[in-house]
Amino acid sequence: MTDTTKTSNRGTTVSVNSEALSARWDLRSHLRLWPVAAMTLVLDLWSKHWAFTQLDPDPSRGGWVIIPQVMAFRRSLNTGALFGLGKGLTPLFIVASLVALLFVFFLFIHSTRDRRSLHVALAFVLAGALGNLYDRTFMIADVVRYTAAGRTYTEVCKVIEQNERGVVIGVWPDGGEPRRTIQAHSEPRIHRQGVVRDFIKMEPRFTIRGYEVEIWPWVFNIADALLVAGVSLLLLNFWWDHKAEKAARAETETTPSAS
Repeated sequence: MTDTTKTSNRGTTVSVNSEALSARWDLRSHLRLWPVAAMTLVLDLWSKHWAFTQLDPDPSRGGWVIIPQVMAFRRSLNTGALFGLGKGLTPLFIVASLVALLFVFFLFIHSTRDRRSLHVALAFVLAGALGNLYDRTFMIADVVRYTAAGRTYTEVCKVIEQNERGVVIGVWPDGGEPRRTIQAHSEPRIHRQGVVRDFIKMEPRFTIRGYEVEIWPWVFNIADALLVAGVSLLLLNFWWDHKAEKAARAETETTPSAS
C-alpha cells in the first residue's frame, strides 16, 4: 500500500492511505457501478425486444404515439453508431465499444470512493456501450443497397428470395409483411452486418418558408440515452476536477511559506 500526504485546513500535513481511499476496494463504490449498470442494461435490452415484438413493423403506419407531436415509438434498424452516424462501419464501432469499456474500468479503478456521480456516470456508459455492442454482435440483418432514379437507397431487412427478376425483401428479422421486390435493373447489392435496434422517435418540427424541418430527425434507444447522459456527467466531473485543481493551486500560491 502507498501513502499520500494531504494538507489540512490548519496547515498541518497528515498521511493518507491512498489504497483506503480507492474505489477499487470499496463495496459501496462497486454497488454504485455494477448494479446500476446491470439494471440499465437489462432495461435497454428488454425495451428493444419489446419494441421489435410488439410495435407495428411498418413505421409509415405511425407506430405508437406516446405524446402527440412530441414522441412516438417506431421500429428502426441502425447500421451506424449513436443516432445513426457513420453507417456501415460496424467493425470499427465494435472496437470503439471495447475501448470504451476498458476506459470505464480504468477510470473506476483510479477513482476514489467518494466520487459517487463519477461511478454512476461510468455505470451509464458501461450499460450503453454493452447494450449497443450486444446488438451489433448478435442482431444480424440483410443490408440491400440499390439505385433508382439516379439515387442510391439502403434497405435494412430480411432477404426472402433473390432471382433474375430482383430481390424480394421483408421485415427483419423473419421476413414478414410488408414485403416488396427490388427490381434487378436497380442493381441491388446485398451484404449482412450487425445492426442496432432503435425505436424512440422525437416528433417536434417547425416550418421554414414552406419546408418542414424536424428538430430531432434521429431514432434512438435507451442505450444511446445512457451514453449521452453518462458522457455528459463524466464531462461535468472532469470540469469539477479541473476547477478544484485550479482553486487548490491558487490557494497554494497565495499561502505564505513557513519560515
